[in-house]
Amino acid sequence: MRHTLPIAPQFYVTAPQPCPYLADRMERKLFTALQGDDAEQLNNSLSQQGFRRSQNVLYRPSCAECSACLSARINISDFTLTRSQKRTLKRNTHLKRRATSPWATEDQYALFRRYLDSRHADGGMADMDVFEFAAMVEETPIRSRVVEYSDTTQDELTAVSLTDVLEDGLSMVYSFYTPDLPRNSLGTYMILDHIEIAREAGLPYVYLGYWVPGSPKMSYKASFTGLEVYSGGSWQPMQDAASFEANLHPLSTDPIAEQVSNINLPDRRAHSS
Repeated sequence: MRHTLPIAPQFYVTAPQPCPYLADRMERKLFTALQGDDAEQLNNSLSQQGFRRSQNVLYRPSCAECSACLSARINISDFTLTRSQKRTLKRNTHLKRRATSPWATEDQYALFRRYLDSRHADGGMADMDVFEFAAMVEETPIRSRVVEYSDTTQDELTAVSLTDVLEDGLSMVYSFYTPDLPRNSLGTYMILDHIEIAREAGLPYVYLGYWVPGSPKMSYKASFTGLEVYSGGSWQPMQDAASFEANLHPLSTDPIAEQVSNINLPDRRAHSS
């Protein structure tokens, strides 16, 4: 009888750097490598505990000053369209969806650069070149897709989402779109379309990354009904945004060792005679 031990990845903490969401605060991340035969299983497990994927790394905010960043997902069974979202769908009926393997193209990179230069010129990705962009898209050890949206009237790439397929949903790893159509609310449209993709596939959730109370950049996520946030070790319905403002307090953050000890790791126990 042969037994395999539970997966035991090593966790590390990044050096503090300025927070991109809240002024006068420093961010720090807890992370682990995503590699090997168990990558899919580890990604599923940690995504359900508030982690996010970036290439071959899984990370979760672990800031010393606050714990405002909360992983967010939409519970599709509790989601209903608002009037504004219905208008967004109507404005984008000319877009055609195409899902492909994670392979970077020149058209994607050109759109990515336009998006960054317009929306995030001073962000952490501002200097990303075409090779780094290709690595972001293609270096994935798990089941990922590039979901492209093209304008059927002009045959032009309009929006792109790098999306992971989890056992319980879709995780929108990174999205970008043309900055020239603000009335079309393309970011919202892609989320709405991913809700439809997940619903068709029988998946219960769409993971959106982090929602940060007090950050204008993240406020749009609170407009989705059925939103849940990972707080205090469990997923909770996001009913009142103000109720999470206490997370901005320095004493809201657990010590690193305690955070790591509370992570539930997948248990691979194979038995063979």
